[in-house]
Amino acid sequence: MSGGYEAQLTTEMLSIVNGLVFDGVGPEPVECPIHTKGGRIVGLEGAPPEAARVLDARGRVVTPGLIDAHLHAYLVSVDFTENEALPMSYVSAKAARRLEAALRRGFTTVRDVAGGDIGLRMAIDEGLIDGPRYLFTGPGLSQTGGHADPRPGHLAVEVLGHHAGEIVDGVDDLRRAVRERFRTGSHAIKIFTSGGVASPTDPLRSLQYSAQEVRAVCDEASRRDSYVAAHAYSPEAIIHSVTNGVRTIEHGNLITEQAAALMAEHGAYLVPTLIAYDAMGRRGTALGLPAVSDAKNREVLDAGLSSIDIARRAGVRIGLGTDLVGDLEDEQLIEFRIRCEVDTVTDVLRSATSVNAAILQRPDLGVIREGAAADLLVLNGNPFERADVLWSPERLVIRSGRLVDP
Repeated sequence: MSGGYEAQLTTEMLSIVNGLVFDGVGPEPVECPIHTKGGRIVGLEGAPPEAARVLDARGRVVTPGLIDAHLHAYLVSVDFTENEALPMSYVSAKAARRLEAALRRGFTTVRDVAGGDIGLRMAIDEGLIDGPRYLFTGPGLSQTGGHADPRPGHLAVEVLGHHAGEIVDGVDDLRRAVRERFRTGSHAIKIFTSGGVASPTDPLRSLQYSAQEVRAVCDEASRRDSYVAAHAYSPEAIIHSVTNGVRTIEHGNLITEQAAALMAEHGAYLVPTLIAYDAMGRRGTALGLPAVSDAKNREVLDAGLSSIDIARRAGVRIGLGTDLVGDLEDEQLIEFRIRCEVDTVTDVLRSATSVNAAILQRPDLGVIREGAAADLLVLNGNPFERADVLWSPERLVIRSGRLVDP
């Protein structure tokens, strides 16, 4: 991050001693100290400098700060139509609280795919919001009647607030929309290439955007040294996305071996979001999830765990996201419990750290090594012995070398 926040860190020093350190890459934690200065890791051996604040992590495991690669700060309601019609002043206030809560859970970086804007990032950089490093795509791009079109089919209503999505059809208009997003600070571009749970009129497996439209978006992103993330559930949508230049597949619950093999061949990443469906299945109806969305949610929920196994066997690199909307955001850490049903603790932690950092194209994040950002998480125990330590809320969070107030 940049601006006033980082400027305050030039002389601050913190050393963490006596803990086991998982560096985000290796197979298991090893014992070593971590010395930080000015928001960066400056050493992994020797005694703490005299001027350093010392944190004793005996009996605990230290990991890189977690990265949520699929978060929505502006999706503050489970009803997609309502969400897009809420006043932006209210949505922004809720977004600030959501980001502050994510940081306190240990997510020191988030990627907002379908939402966010430069103003929210400025507020974090200037310390107006105590939040994680914030990378955003701006509103996701949807075809008319696609996943980010919130208009019910039986009502003649205008397109609403563009908090999470914008309806853009045709190659020329899509190129213009992508260029505008990069002009205003977007990290990457989000498109919707299949139907989804929350949208009112599109079938879950529908194929969205033409090949020419997807290629145009990917071409514009590549010329900015960026990439495109695609919301895609069905194997047809995954194949359609990847063969036309998409770099990350979001969700991918209905993936097949053929689609996974193609992803691996193209070097595409998968970002599963299993907690979103689990939480909506348990709590969605009570929070106002429409019946049509509840029915679609059940289909992708049942397929979620098997998608991880299919992708990993094909050699696809797998990140981690949560995609929680509305009041479901308090279940962010439960993604780790669900993922541990099919993955090892090492693989889950890699997904949330170094793999997500690779997705973000940020080699300074998601790892513990000299020169990396001093974003760290001190867990209250050893998850390699007891996996539930990963989703226990008891932890210490360090962002840019500074302890975050619990």
